[in-house]
Amino acid sequence: MKVVAIIQARMNSSRLPGKVLMKINGMSVIEIILKRLSKAKNLDAIAVATSTNHENDILAKHIKKLGFMCIRGSEEDVLSRYLKAANSLNGNTLVRITGDCPLIDPCLVDKMIKLYEEKKVDYLSNVEPPTFPDGLDIEIFTKRALEISTIQSKDPNDREHVTSYIRNSKLFTKYNIANPTDLSRVRWTLDEFEDYQVISKIFSEFYPNIFFTWEDILKIPPDKLINSLNNLDTKRNEGSKMGKGQKLWSRAKRVIPGGNMLLSKRVEMFHPTKWPAYFKKAKGCHVWDLDNQKFTDMCLMGVGTNTLGYGHPEVDKAVITTVKNGNMSTLNCPEEVMLAEKLIDMHPWSEMVRFARSGGEANSIAVRIARAASGKDGVAICGYHGWHDWYIAANLNNTENLSSHLLPGLNPAGVPKVLKDTVFPFEYNDLNALKKIISTNAIGVIKMEVVRNIAPIEKFLEQVREIATKNKIVLVFDECTSGFRENFGGLHLKYKVDPDIAILGKTLGNGYAISSVIGTRSVMDVAQSTFISSTFWTERIGPTAALKTLEIMEREKSWNEISRLGKIIKKGWLEMAKSHKLKITTWGLPALAGFNFISKNSLQYKTLITQEMLKKKFLASNSIYTSTSHTEKHLNTYFRHLDKIFTTIKDCEDEREDVSKLLGGITCHDGFKRLN
Repeated sequence: MKVVAIIQARMNSSRLPGKVLMKINGMSVIEIILKRLSKAKNLDAIAVATSTNHENDILAKHIKKLGFMCIRGSEEDVLSRYLKAANSLNGNTLVRITGDCPLIDPCLVDKMIKLYEEKKVDYLSNVEPPTFPDGLDIEIFTKRALEISTIQSKDPNDREHVTSYIRNSKLFTKYNIANPTDLSRVRWTLDEFEDYQVISKIFSEFYPNIFFTWEDILKIPPDKLINSLNNLDTKRNEGSKMGKGQKLWSRAKRVIPGGNMLLSKRVEMFHPTKWPAYFKKAKGCHVWDLDNQKFTDMCLMGVGTNTLGYGHPEVDKAVITTVKNGNMSTLNCPEEVMLAEKLIDMHPWSEMVRFARSGGEANSIAVRIARAASGKDGVAICGYHGWHDWYIAANLNNTENLSSHLLPGLNPAGVPKVLKDTVFPFEYNDLNALKKIISTNAIGVIKMEVVRNIAPIEKFLEQVREIATKNKIVLVFDECTSGFRENFGGLHLKYKVDPDIAILGKTLGNGYAISSVIGTRSVMDVAQSTFISSTFWTERIGPTAALKTLEIMEREKSWNEISRLGKIIKKGWLEMAKSHKLKITTWGLPALAGFNFISKNSLQYKTLITQEMLKKKFLASNSIYTSTSHTEKHLNTYFRHLDKIFTTIKDCEDEREDVSKLLGGITCHDGFKRLN
């Protein structure tokens, strides 16, 4: 019997890239594993199996320099890679070790090889179930079992994790070695940076000796390791149950504050442990994640940016032409003039336009211009207008001031305290609150969303206009979100109330970055008296995409279709809730609609919907932006799956089920929260 150990390792780990070459006391992790395994008396050969991907060239070179074999094969089909290594070593008994186990114990390896010979089984391990510390995982099996697995297994999971077919199949005899004391929660594996800190601390306790046993580690006084044992919340083999997107999100939170650039796209806003996080491709109303799973997006649709669907062929074609001709130049792009003229033509009350690339920028530009035009600093706001200092300053007086304006929990940390008493929130449809703010403060700007969740009461918008005119206040309508969802150009056109400034963004470029500030000449021309300028506001892709998007919207009357679909969805939610005797409230424009359960468990139910709909290959939550790429067929399938979830939620409300046990993870967030 030739016994060979094959170490499975690669450089592009999803959660901790390059971990096998990370240094511990000047020695690489893979070197430590190889040297420790070399002390095993019952091993006849040791090799490393890695992939042919170029990222692993440096690993292969390093292993050969250490004097060990490095066998390379498929990146995705690790099972076939492992068999190739077994054939190269001509071994008939295989010991599987992974490259995330620098504390692997050669004495334990020897003990298990001996037991394997005694039991005469096809597969022996200490992980079925685990009772040893995580990081001492050892599997021993016959080459024949590996060959059968390679031939018979078609499941991508089996081919990625090598032994899962053997473990789950009834074709093989098996035996598990158990530790007398269950130490499975002790974590010595290397998957996260916190793991690296723990393992480094352990090796430092024995330095320069690297050949200590796992029992020796247990003898270290707890107080010596207490400050480094910060990896205990990570679950054993968590990585094998995580998709590539979840693993990348784990990495992202170490290098990007908050994990990403937009709160609305944080994993924690949907399902903290299940949401796929990243996409590989998007087309129509479908999104492919990093594991190539195809989902129907019945959720954000790019956070409302894509009313024409993802990757609209005409818009993309126009953009590709621009890219080929050059996106940036010393000279200006002519498309910005054409786009400005088009927007003015659509809004007869307006005469001048400025462009930016995001809604937050456009809002800040509008406030700067409006303050300059009015000569007064005070801003009365109603709605959500972005992240900049001028807006978050509303929470300097009371951190809950903005809680009803879309997002609770917005901490004004970092906002200059001198901005206190410059921004004053008022509730939608509350004219008396607005009048009170104006009567007691020097208000130069009224800034508000025309509509978000509820319709204006009779003459509300008209009276706001009258109040602004009477008090020489600049009226700004923020239509970043509402623009193009019910009509062509913004809801203020529908209600026939002209502002001094309007802001359009989100879907203006159907997924390409472009936002605009349009206004009257008397107000907008003041922009020449205050410095407002940015290099990338002059790039060409945004205006190109906007011109083509407006052309398609106008031709297809896209706002009619997305509103029609939204009305069907809203009606469907209400009817479904009624049939299940559940209480919900709905909100929003038809093309941007949502619902909430009237229940103490509403957030858990929202998370449950996401969890269960992911299983059916839908991105879903409790709200949706509709697009022209959605069809009634998509809606019918969506409601068929959702109906079953509502049945479960009814069981939870009647206490026949416990939603906390159904989730299998953390409840989603309901506002801004700091991520640990």
